[in-house]
Amino acid sequence: MAGHTRDIGEAAVPKERARQLWKHTSVRRHVHPALRSSLAEMAPGLERCMYCGDSQGTDIDHFEPVRINPLRTFDWTNHLLACSLCNSHLKRDLFPLADNGMPLLIDPSSEDPTVHLHLSLAAGTYIDLTDRGAMTIKVFGLNRQILIRGRRHAYRITPPLLGEWRIAREKGDVEEAEAWAECIWQQPTADVVQAMFHQAAAQGAQDIFADEPGTLALLRDPVIRTGLLRTG
Repeated sequence: MAGHTRDIGEAAVPKERARQLWKHTSVRRHVHPALRSSLAEMAPGLERCMYCGDSQGTDIDHFEPVRINPLRTFDWTNHLLACSLCNSHLKRDLFPLADNGMPLLIDPSSEDPTVHLHLSLAAGTYIDLTDRGAMTIKVFGLNRQILIRGRRHAYRITPPLLGEWRIAREKGDVEEAEAWAECIWQQPTADVVQAMFHQAAAQGAQDIFADEPGTLALLRDPVIRTGLLRTG
């Protein structure tokens, strides 16, 4: 990949050379599979899209598009696993910048999204906390109805799964506990589980989970937090 980057930097028209190399047969056969495999290990759930967290990650996305910075075409830190909807239909080659030149999209592989986004668990919608959060919601359609429905389902099903994990753990059934842990972390919209644990430990958690005291107790259970947060 470093060799390809040097090649692009020496080209008369770097952008054209970058696109040519990225689509070259040898690169598609040898670079793309290894790159995608590594990204899949980092992705949430079962190889879920790093943007929406719902659909399967099928594409290698360039966070900073090739048309803007061709020298990052083969930069490992510029690659994300994305679904075809987020990559090819929503983001495409968009890369909005703030007045100071900083990216307005959140890089989920290197930044904490909770600084910019708050997930309303009961509603299943994201609320922007910053301009970057607002732009990320807009570009990726993070509040489209199918995602909202998925998050509501995840919020409803997670507490029973936590309870089952706790029961298996108390019985000393490691294999069963691991199976329940996989159900928890590998379900679509795994961002819901992360948000639940995060918000349960935050100030004001009593208000957030006012209607679900049992859920809050599970999320605050030290055995569950120690075991499952390590697993997740």
